[in-house]
Amino acid sequence: MRVIKQVIKRPNERLTKAFRVAAAVAAVSFGLSSTLAHAGSIDEQLDCKSTGHGFISALLQSGEIQSKPMRVESNSINAFRPARGVKLTAFDFQVFVVLGYEKDDPIFKPGKGDPIGDSAYGVVVTGASDDVKDRLRQMGSNATVHEVTPVMTAILCQAH
Repeated sequence: MRVIKQVIKRPNERLTKAFRVAAAVAAVSFGLSSTLAHAGSIDEQLDCKSTGHGFISALLQSGEIQSKPMRVESNSINAFRPARGVKLTAFDFQVFVVLGYEKDDPIFKPGKGDPIGDSAYGVVVTGASDDVKDRLRQMGSNATVHEVTPVMTAILCQAH
């Protein structure tokens, strides 16, 4: 009788343990996906009514971009990567890199050449320049569009 109880009990223990492991894996997976897969649209910030400091500092404070630029162009434009696990979009295009510069601002590292101006900010998105231009005009943005490659486009707001 004792052997029968143990045989019957063992499958239930295994089944219960399997459910607990599966539940733990699901909970961890859900927790990681919710913390690592943050997505956000930055359309409103690309209205060209802000400054390089205002644009970049807001993204830094929210943790949406890395704190150190991945590259500094000769014209002092600083290129920041989105933070790990953050998926930014601009006008429904995926953001590859965030750009910014403001004169005499410690957030930005100076380049080796002449600065682009007193302030500039924007993004590089994955999308053809004509498609990006069309979308910006539909949304009423007066940002400048520059083709980086046939499938990557820079959207730039600059103080005049």
